[in-house]
Amino acid sequence: MSRKLVAGVDSSTQSVKIVVRDAVTGEFIREGRGTHPDATEISPSKWLSELTSSSKGLLDDVAAISIGAQQHGMVVVDDNKQVVRDALLWNDTRSADAATDLIKELGGPDKWAQAIGSVPVASFTVTKLRWLAKNEPANAAKVTGVMLPHDWLTWQLMGTPDEFVTDRGDASGTGYWSPQTNEYRKDLLKLALGKEVQLPRVASPNEIIGQTTTGIAVAPGTGDNMAAALGLGATTGDIVISLGTSGTAYTVSDNPTNDASGVIAGFADATGKYLPLACTLNAARVINAGAAVLNVSLDQFAELALSAKPGSEGIVLLPYLDGERTPNLPNAKGSLHGLTRSNMTPANFARACIEGMLCSLAEASDVITNFGQGTKPNRVVLIGGAAASKAVQEIAATLFNVPVHIPPAAEYVADGAARQAAWALSGELNPPIWDLKGSVVKQVNFQESIRKAYREAFQRSFA
Repeated sequence: MSRKLVAGVDSSTQSVKIVVRDAVTGEFIREGRGTHPDATEISPSKWLSELTSSSKGLLDDVAAISIGAQQHGMVVVDDNKQVVRDALLWNDTRSADAATDLIKELGGPDKWAQAIGSVPVASFTVTKLRWLAKNEPANAAKVTGVMLPHDWLTWQLMGTPDEFVTDRGDASGTGYWSPQTNEYRKDLLKLALGKEVQLPRVASPNEIIGQTTTGIAVAPGTGDNMAAALGLGATTGDIVISLGTSGTAYTVSDNPTNDASGVIAGFADATGKYLPLACTLNAARVINAGAAVLNVSLDQFAELALSAKPGSEGIVLLPYLDGERTPNLPNAKGSLHGLTRSNMTPANFARACIEGMLCSLAEASDVITNFGQGTKPNRVVLIGGAAASKAVQEIAATLFNVPVHIPPAAEYVADGAARQAAWALSGELNPPIWDLKGSVVKQVNFQESIRKAYREAFQRSFA
């Protein structure tokens, strides 16, 4: 019997990746890549165009496909199935005031946490819809349907049928769907947009929802963090730290989360469980910006960082270069603390950039661990482009008080989407088991003084 192949897509902020794997073993077969414009709003047609060109010749013998994509983005369509305006992406913070207004109008953070498991911030779709209603009323009047990026791409692959389809994971980041009840809160949608519109049906995690126009079975897809967790095979006790354009810290939980402080987003995962998550806007871009300041390559930047002592001789970077989501400081700026003539060296600056980026995520992961999870994490799993840096790996071991596992470099969002496609194709109750081999493990070298200095710098700036 010939083997069956599945494809998974990662349509991210900056690029698209397509992987093809064996449905049973997960064996890597081939891949394709493309690039998206670096922006906070974009015509969704660019996603489709890049996916089409990057997957040319890749899908001819594929039995099933699934799309993982950036969460939260707002794609709005009219009666003619046409996009009304460019999609606003998760990293577009123009709706920060809209988030504040919506929180007040419902009765405060507690009300939102009870309703959807999260307190909305500028990233959430619901806040972008309020911004649209207030600032572009003519466009808002045309809207008859709202989708997320992965919903829209899936819809396009299937030939734009009358029904839109999504999954629990991505729906849980809209701000108008509850992981606790598995239902839309249409009252919250109406609160934001002023009217009810067509929303995607929330499919079962392992459901075949249709076919592409070329006859390939289509699975529901999911958000990027949910897909990455599925690709990693993350389980309870794992804290996953993802270092891409943004940074995320999350774990798999059997129970829903509703954090009124707004630090934790109470998301669902892609398997029927939950994915409490904290997201920072500033991750790998901090390293890129630091290397640009020093006019060195990324490899040279890593060497400089490793040549400095832990703690950067007292220099602390608060890495809020593009505002911040966790903590919710959309208008914040980055800042350096503790500079003296003796410690202001390229090496200390380089290390402070990496320490600041990782401290931000370590603080977020501590909140997740301490909020109703009940058990100490067994390990940190470090993924994303910046996780390949030896400096990042070594410094992470000083900031987390559990072993740091770095799995082999892979496109885990695309891999998770492919695993979901294989799961839907199999008809089984549980996802297929695909072994990950070749992880690097960094043993604990925890140094509380670095974390303490970071907290003190934060208190001085934002108390």
